[in-house]
This record gives sequence, structure tokens and C-alpha cells, in this order.
Amino acid sequence: MSAATEVRVPDIGDFTDVPVIEILVSPGDTVTVDDPLVTLESDKATMEIPAPTAGVITQLRVAIGDRVSEGSVLLLLEADANGAPAGTSSPAATSAPPATPSAAAGADHHADVVVLGAGPGGYTAAFRAADLGLKTMLVERYPRLGGVCLNVGCIPSKTLLHAARVISEAEEMGEHGISFAKPTVDLDALRAWKESVVAKLTGGLAGLAKRRSVEVLTGIGRFTGPNLLIVGEETVSFEHCIIAAGSQAATLPGLPDDPRIVDSSGALLLSEIPSRLLVIGCGIIGLEMATVYHALGSRITLVEVMDSLIPGCDPDLVKPLHKRVAARYEEIMLGTRVMGVTADDGGLSVEFDAGRSGVFDGILVAVGRRPNGGLIGADAAGVGVDERGFIPVDAQMRTNVPHIHAIGDIVGGPMLAHKASHEGKVAAEVIAGVPGAAFDPRAIPSVAYTDPEVAWMGLTETEAGVRGIDVEKAVFPWAASGRALSLGRDEGMTKLLFEPGTRRLLGAGMVGVNAGELIAETVGAIELGADAEDLALTIHPHPTLSETVGFAAELAEGTITDLMPPRRR
Repeated sequence: MSAATEVRVPDIGDFTDVPVIEILVSPGDTVTVDDPLVTLESDKATMEIPAPTAGVITQLRVAIGDRVSEGSVLLLLEADANGAPAGTSSPAATSAPPATPSAAAGADHHADVVVLGAGPGGYTAAFRAADLGLKTMLVERYPRLGGVCLNVGCIPSKTLLHAARVISEAEEMGEHGISFAKPTVDLDALRAWKESVVAKLTGGLAGLAKRRSVEVLTGIGRFTGPNLLIVGEETVSFEHCIIAAGSQAATLPGLPDDPRIVDSSGALLLSEIPSRLLVIGCGIIGLEMATVYHALGSRITLVEVMDSLIPGCDPDLVKPLHKRVAARYEEIMLGTRVMGVTADDGGLSVEFDAGRSGVFDGILVAVGRRPNGGLIGADAAGVGVDERGFIPVDAQMRTNVPHIHAIGDIVGGPMLAHKASHEGKVAAEVIAGVPGAAFDPRAIPSVAYTDPEVAWMGLTETEAGVRGIDVEKAVFPWAASGRALSLGRDEGMTKLLFEPGTRRLLGAGMVGVNAGELIAETVGAIELGADAEDLALTIHPHPTLSETVGFAAELAEGTITDLMPPRRR
């Protein structure tokens, strides 16, 4: 054995202040290379940190609930003298085999660019490549284009969330003199409407692919060489490839195989509405589906291993959401772990830590998503994949193999469709030789389409505190917004964070009805380098929720008239 070394958090993309949700080893344990040590959880994904070398755990430096970032020390490991440290993941970490000649002999198809995966990032990349004059092929496992997002994710969930909002608004109007009968939900009709929305969008994508002469090949694609894919029984050779293979729902070990236990994709099928539904995981996905099922009649219990809803989001933004759902759901169990589930005809019996238990008619497992980097045969192409399944890339979205790019969930960072779309355009433009093409955003917005919605972008107040960054904060309460009051929903707020002195915008957050529609203005402002004065002097329409952005900026400037201006020291 050699001296103990520190095992630190590796590069985890743009995530900071990530909570430790599971410790998988104890002092004295012997581990081998790549054995999982701890599990971290962001707002949309769980990440296992592996052992960099074989050896013995000598000391833990973190506990469950601690928050860590890249470089944080997790534990001490006394390496085995024969254990070779695992290589670090970077675009240049894996040497690629030499590229084979174009149009590999005997291939069934050949293209300048093959895009593996037709989600928002993939189809955007393929369409942009075609528009730039490249012969393009799109490989997709689903029968319809759109990937997880359009078929079993963003679009069907938002359709159902709209239905949930209509039901809630009808109930709320009872407090203001307008009463409706209790709604009757026709699940078949609701399901058909959801499917019609999906079909319209996916059909539109098929038409766009045809008009651009993008060839579509349906099936699961895997690399068999640096310039070759196999899709079903067909082979595809390519000059360039863009990997857009996305992610899949993370699972919890030890759960019984029972149709009453579903992930988010299963929940969107609306097979039935359980009387009592347990939602495991209170990130964005879990809370959105809880919103839907509560409106449709389920009694909801939330359980989350961390101490807040939407872990990683600023507590003041989460507070109005927590208050509203706490009054409507059966129970919210924070800082709580599921220890076991037993299924029988009487229901799903769940054991929690601290000796608590409950029986439910359905369970939604929403504990994050895992990248699909390990499922595409990347090693056959020489593409580096890290221990978590992510594919490291540079600002041009290149992997360690120069003619193969990767985008979206599979490259890390926020697992969001709009991020993937922008990355897809960059990859296509780099391949086509567009000068200056690079992915270099100043902010990527996040939105929880809950009720109320929560949205944020740029630097968060929590992150600023962890990193020791001084900020000036301006918060405009929606209780002073005429539009929020007229909607009967004044619990929201708009928060702006500015750099002291220059008052340049650094970050923003909103909570309230339609907060997701408001965040875009602040993203544009941060990209343009706007300061508080720029936002305060921007004339917003009245009465709107958007003017809360201007009001918050006026608070920072000390020019507000709708509230008393802050005292200047």
C-alpha cells in the first residue's frame, strides 16, 4: 500500500454546490478502479463518482446532505501498489483509432453527417447541417422524430400541465364569485389530445426533414468503427457524426417489478389515476408530474432525500411553491429516504427511514436522468466516455475524435432541450466550416413548470454564497404587481442579482404564474451585458408580469415609485 491520497469531485460540467445523496463506501472498504464511491444529485440528474484507483478507504470527508463542487475532497484512499489510477476524462484522454476511408466498403448508406438521435438537439443539428449544404442522415430509435422530449417528455408533460392549470384556475375562481361544477375527466379524451399534440409536432419534423432531404433511419444505432454505425441490420458510413443520444430515467435499486411503479415516461401514459401517489424525488420532473396527478384527483405524497424541493434552486424561489403544495398535498417528506417497497394486492407498502411507513396505490420514481454514453458502442469509434456515461467535448462540441461531435444530455451540464438545440447548431456549423462557431453561453435558463412556476438563470444566490461572490440583490414582490393581483396569484417574486459597483446583471430568478415566460428577457440582458439601468429604462407594458423585471431593476437603481425605494447608505 502507498500513502493515502485525496479523492476529489471530478469535472461535473456546469454544476456547482451539488448535494451528496448517497455514500456507498465506509472506512476500511476495499475498492477497485471505477467502483462507485458516492452519489451526487443535480436538479435533473444523479451522478456516481467512481474510485480513480484500487485501494482501501481510510477516511470519509463528506456526509449525506453536504454540498460539493468540482475539486471538493470526498474521501481518502490508500491506493493499492498494483492499482493503476484511472484516466481523467477530457476530449483528448482517449486516443482514437485511425479514421477509415470515406464510404466504408459495403455500407448500406453514406452521408457527410450522421446525427445519432433525433431529439431537439439532434434534429436541430441535422436540419442546420442540411441547410449548410451537407448530405445528412438522422438515426432515431423512436418511430417518430423528436426523441424523448417530444415523444415522452417535454411536450406531452406540458400539455398535461396545461390541463392541470385549467382545472386549478376553475377551482380558484370559486373564491372570487364564479363557481364551476367539479370537472369530469375523460382520460381517454385527455390522452388522445396529448397524443394529437405530439403527433402534430413530430409530423411537422418529418415534413421538415423531407423538405431538407434529410434521410431518416429508424432503429438503435451503435458505432462499429470511427466512421461506421450499425442501425438494426443496416450499416451507415459517414464523414462526420454528431452524437445526440440523450439520457434515460435513473432508477432506484431494489424496487419490485410492478406496473404500479413508473418513471416519468410511464406516468405520461395516464394508464390510470392512483388514489394515493408517492413521488420519489422532488426535482423538476417529479414536481411537474405531481402537479398533473394532483389536478386529476390523486392524493400526493412527496419524498426527497435532500432538505428542500428542487435541490440546488435558491430557497426563496422555492418557498412559495412549497407553501402552495404543502396546503394541497397529503405530505411532503424532506430529508427522507425510501428504504424498501413491498407490492401486494393491497397496494405498495413503502418503508422510509426513521421508522415511518405508508401504503400507496402508485409510485412515480423521479430521481434524475443518466446519460446514454455507455450504450452506443463509443469505444469502437475511439470516443472517450467517462465513468458516468458522459462524453467530454470542447467548445466546438468535438469529442476526442475530431470528426465526431456530441451534444445535449450526453455531454453533461444542464439536461435541457434548449441547451441541446444550441449545441446542435454549433456542431453542424463547425462541421460546415462556419467561422467562429462555438458554444459559449453566459446563461442557460431553467424552468420548473409547476404551480407556481419557478425559473432562474445565470448566477444563483446560493452559488454566489458558496463561491464567495459579492452581489447586490433586488427583489420585487408580486404582491405589489397589479397584474399578479388581477390574476389572484400574488405569491410570486422577481429577483435580480447585480455585480456591485457596475450593477451588471449576473443572475435572475422568478417564482409565480408564467415565470418561465419571463426569464427569457433576463437571459437576453445578461448576454448583452446589460446593467440595472438598462433594465430599469426599458419600457415594459402595463399591467403585465414582465414589468416586475423593470421594477426590480428600479429597486436596484433607487428610482422605483411603485414601492418605497431602498435607503442608500
